Amino acid sequence: MKAWLSTAPGGPETLNLVEIPAPAARKGEVLVRTRAVGLNFPDTLIIQDKYQLRPQRPFAPGGELAGTVVATGEGVKGFKHGDRVVGVTLSGALMEQVAVDASRCAVIPDEIDFAAASVFSFVYGTVWHALVERGDVKAADKVLVLGAGGGIGQAGCEVAKAFGAHVVAAASSTAKRDAAARAGADVALPYPSEMDEEGQRNFGGALKAASGSQGFDIVVDPVGGLYAEPALRAVGWRGRYLVVGFTAGIPRLPLNLPLLKGCDIRGIFWGDELRRDPDAFARQVGAMLPYLRSGALRPRPSLVLPFARAAEGIAMLGGRNSIGKIAISLDDG
Repeated sequence: MKAWLSTAPGGPETLNLVEIPAPAARKGEVLVRTRAVGLNFPDTLIIQDKYQLRPQRPFAPGGELAGTVVATGEGVKGFKHGDRVVGVTLSGALMEQVAVDASRCAVIPDEIDFAAASVFSFVYGTVWHALVERGDVKAADKVLVLGAGGGIGQAGCEVAKAFGAHVVAAASSTAKRDAAARAGADVALPYPSEMDEEGQRNFGGALKAASGSQGFDIVVDPVGGLYAEPALRAVGWRGRYLVVGFTAGIPRLPLNLPLLKGCDIRGIFWGDELRRDPDAFARQVGAMLPYLRSGALRPRPSLVLPFARAAEGIAMLGGRNSIGKIAISLDDG
């Protein structure tokens, strides 16, 4: 079978499309014929050894997939040959067949196509864990979503709106802000693609005007960098600042702000949540399915590329120019 492998640290240009033996379903695993793979920003980091997870090489990038069950390993229940499933691998999905831990696999309805399903698990699972399980989102909360043109940002807008929150989205381009509005944002604010001190002041003023005197109840931040401090300053009393990622770098925050605001800074490490709680993935997918069926959550790739162009898709994510999610299709028709 074909697989994209990382054999040395580096960018997407270091990946190689090679032939390797197909895996077998071991105890507790589901063997999936991959039909689509969702790409995520961590895919750009993991191949450079810059992510929290560092698999032993050679390995395939790709943290999530959709496909059909080929076989099940010893002790696996709830799956049968031909089932349509989504799975979370954290790495290893960019292969024609993938053995997935059964606890990180879930059956999906027929009405969700494979490309859409492949971009569902990672961002919606992360955002559900962030906003619902860690952020305690509720109706009438004011929620700020940074990086609102990306996959996490758009899912953040949708999940927050599904719970009745007022959503303020922030992104660096008109196209990204328009995408956030389509995802349900009530207000979409600009910030510069390269933040500096003047940009921080301007962004902080816009956030203060958008949040009102009470500030934001929740901030969803997958961006970090110099964008983080203005957002933290806009948090209200006993607000929740959800640290999801660092596409703009790891910020240095003044810790007097959480004291003065009585607010929480909560880390969101969804991958480790799945490792520590084997029931988490099935629980989260089960909780989200009614919202999927109602249309409140609408996973969809902004771009679908063929398997042969997977490295190109990862490069696009690394440039922070893509809008929404990129899916890699292995569907032969």
